[in-house]
Amino acid sequence: MSLINKMLQDLDARGTPDGRSDAGGIRSVPERERGLPRALVFGGAAGLTAVAIALGWVYLKRPSVPPMLVNVASVPAPAPAPAPAPVVAAVPPPAPAPEPVAPVITPEPSPVKDRPEELRRITPKAVKSAAVPASEVPQPASISEKIIEGKQVTPQQRVENEYRRALGYLQDGRVAEAMTGLQQTLQLDPRHQGARETLIRLLLEAQRPDDAVRQLQLSLGLDPKQPAQAMMLARLQLDKNAGAALDTLMRSLPYAADNGEYRAFLAGVLQRQQRYHDAAEQYELALQGAPDNSVWWMGLGIALQADNHPDQARQAYERAKGLQTLSPQLQAFVERKLVQLTAPTTR
Repeated sequence: MSLINKMLQDLDARGTPDGRSDAGGIRSVPERERGLPRALVFGGAAGLTAVAIALGWVYLKRPSVPPMLVNVASVPAPAPAPAPAPVVAAVPPPAPAPEPVAPVITPEPSPVKDRPEELRRITPKAVKSAAVPASEVPQPASISEKIIEGKQVTPQQRVENEYRRALGYLQDGRVAEAMTGLQQTLQLDPRHQGARETLIRLLLEAQRPDDAVRQLQLSLGLDPKQPAQAMMLARLQLDKNAGAALDTLMRSLPYAADNGEYRAFLAGVLQRQQRYHDAAEQYELALQGAPDNSVWWMGLGIALQADNHPDQARQAYERAKGLQTLSPQLQAFVERKLVQLTAPTTR
């Protein structure tokens, strides 16, 4: 600073004619009027620089992601913080859970210290609304019982129930109760063939043929289209009344056109009634469906021989013998008939 003052004095001396300096012109500046000391200026600049560096460091150290609130519903509630200010825990984004967890409905985020009380206030209400008292839940058994109690049983169901009850008695060996149940079933439905046939079988096993005949007659009177029952009734009638047996078979014959057993049985009854020509016709019709039945061939030979057709009768006997399916007794009978038909007639 002294060097600058000296230069100013020289310029001042050169600028005036008498070499004096002007009191109103340029003058030297006293030391105490020359501004702040250098040390103070440099010290302030250094302080400002340090503050700027500190602020930059703090700014650069901020988290790169926004803070997130901790889901306090999935962790134990922390103890209340002593400070009244809200505390927000900043955590990184959570990893995906291995299994989905049912969301819990909670109010808007609030300070952590207030969350336990809020959860205690909300959770019981949610559980209460989701839970249903056990006494109010209808049980399936009670519902089905009400449906069964309110449902009316149809007549057909009553018949089937009675029939199953009778079969249960029969399975347990209670034959008398089974027969009573079958009769009650037939009273409800006279056309129930299962009950009718079971009752007839039980009557025959109990040596009650007359009762079995009555049941068969009732059944065929309601529905004659039952060839099997007609044959059963005819067998029971044959020993006592061959005419009644023939009538039974003739009534059901239209419904047994393709039944060889039925026609052969009818032929035997006709033969017993000495209607040999009709018997031969029925045997021939039966053999059309079973040409290898040796018994029916023998029956045809008997009918033809009795109807005075010896040549045709001999052919029928030979066919019966050739099949080699007759019993020894019948085979001997056929051989005797062939001897009779081949022996010369005497005059």
